[in-house]
Amino acid sequence: MKQQVSDYILGRLREWGVHRVYGYPGDGINGLLGAFDRAAGDPEFIQPRHEEMGAFMACAHAKFTGEVGCCTATSGPGAIHLLNGLYDAKLDHQPVVAIVGQQKRMSLGAHYQQEVDLLSLFKDVSEFVAVCMEPAQARHLIDRAFKTALTTRGIATVIVPEDVQESPAVPSPPKEHGAVYSSVGWSRPRILPNEQELRKAADVLNAGKKVAILVGQGAAEAEAEVVEAAELLGAGVAKALLGRQVLPDDLPFVTGPIGLLGSRPSDEMVMNCDTLFMIGTSFPYAEWLPDEGGARGVEIDIDGRMIGIRYPMDAHLVGDAKETLRALIPLLERKTDRSWREKIEADVREWWDILDRQSHQRFDALNPQLVAWELSGRLPEGAILTADSGSSTTWWARQLRLRDGMQASLSGTLATMGPGTPYAIAAKFAYPDRPVIAFVGDGAFQMNGLNEMITVKRYLDRLGRSPLIFCVFNNQDLNQVTWEQRAMGGEPKFMGSQYLPDVPYHKWAELLGLTGIYCDDPAQVGAAWDRALAADRPVVLEFKVDQEVAPLPPHIMPEQAKKSVKAALRDPERAGIVAKGFRQKLAEVYESLPGRGH
Repeated sequence: MKQQVSDYILGRLREWGVHRVYGYPGDGINGLLGAFDRAAGDPEFIQPRHEEMGAFMACAHAKFTGEVGCCTATSGPGAIHLLNGLYDAKLDHQPVVAIVGQQKRMSLGAHYQQEVDLLSLFKDVSEFVAVCMEPAQARHLIDRAFKTALTTRGIATVIVPEDVQESPAVPSPPKEHGAVYSSVGWSRPRILPNEQELRKAADVLNAGKKVAILVGQGAAEAEAEVVEAAELLGAGVAKALLGRQVLPDDLPFVTGPIGLLGSRPSDEMVMNCDTLFMIGTSFPYAEWLPDEGGARGVEIDIDGRMIGIRYPMDAHLVGDAKETLRALIPLLERKTDRSWREKIEADVREWWDILDRQSHQRFDALNPQLVAWELSGRLPEGAILTADSGSSTTWWARQLRLRDGMQASLSGTLATMGPGTPYAIAAKFAYPDRPVIAFVGDGAFQMNGLNEMITVKRYLDRLGRSPLIFCVFNNQDLNQVTWEQRAMGGEPKFMGSQYLPDVPYHKWAELLGLTGIYCDDPAQVGAAWDRALAADRPVVLEFKVDQEVAPLPPHIMPEQAKKSVKAALRDPERAGIVAKGFRQKLAEVYESLPGRGH
């Protein structure tokens, strides 16, 4: 059979290093589906339950491997379904290429079935979007899509009408006016700020007596350099959620997460610093950064469009984090006064003690903090951790103590519900021998996680070679939104929107031939994790947890306190949330209490 454009496209994906494409079938990509069959598994077509899940999986592949993720969908509704997952990748700066089907060229403009203006639909989410209207275009459109996705760390979309997919391939266009000859290949540039700005940055950092470092995912390949800079400056290092894996949490000067889900030592350090050093992060929340004018600032970001737009900076270092730090470090002076560093390390030690106490507090139902705490000490080497959006993400951010070699991610900027489960599945496809654990609230698991257990069942022979655990926090509440209603809206919990039906998630897993484990006893949490980690197949580990345990921020804003009190006066759970919130705060001041042993 003569090679079709669809065969050529898949071959070109393979040349670009793509060996797995996440997608869902439809007649708008019939040509591509035939080509996938002929490709004999390279690239392989992976079928999730929904196109959105495929886009999430492509994003996760990019996050955990550093490669370009790839997804595909049919025309019309299938293409529309991709968008949320693609926006997740766009906002978290991950390179993803989407191959999307379209109706035949002769029907376009006729208001034909499933005809959608895909150029307009994908224009905002994509750094590059084009329609392949002629077979000779396929070569340079695919090449440009990959070059754009890699260069911009964004989305590139190629739309291929069905009849073009099935046309004879044109690997090399005729050499005439208008012909284009592209090539496979790309290399990362070495991006460095100019010498003058480096010296300015060093002057600011050397003058500071209380330096706080905040890192994000842009510092992911600069671990050694961040550590060296922190040692010289006597600084602590806080981590934005997307920067969780930049440094391990067992370093004594790593203060952990920052912001609403953050730690007290991160908050204390950043709010009391005289110099803020941001590396590879666009952490957006001004209320968790120093007051304007309260600290001097230095920032490293590879994207000049994002430099100095979160906090007023004195030095703007546009460059790759690793390369820029290598150039900056020789200009830094080691601080002889280590009192600031010593205070940070003392605060970190105390914080882990606080988390220990808070995690072991007994409530009416299982303390959700204990679930994360008991896993922390059991985390297998090389574990990959994913999280969804919800109150369980707070415990994922705070209680889990990452070690060197572990990876972790979530939907950072979009903060959408739903990616925790598909992220974990994609991580397992990429690294079948590494343990993968997802933290998912019952709301997100009901939204799409239950269906994706069918995907796990389908690919069980590929996904069951080492632990794959979906930890579900069952509290029958859209809990994060409930607390946001109270603290930000000053409104009580609205049962009409917040209540979730109780679902036996572990039994659904058993029905599919997976392992299901249920736990509602604090004394059995550790044993439940041991069973899950030792299981011979993927696990749904369901914990019945207390919905009244508040994901309290490191410090409570006066306006939030006022609104929370207002909401509590009319809240159906007012007695429980007040008592449990007070007990959590009591655990923070434990050391100063008389007779604390009692």
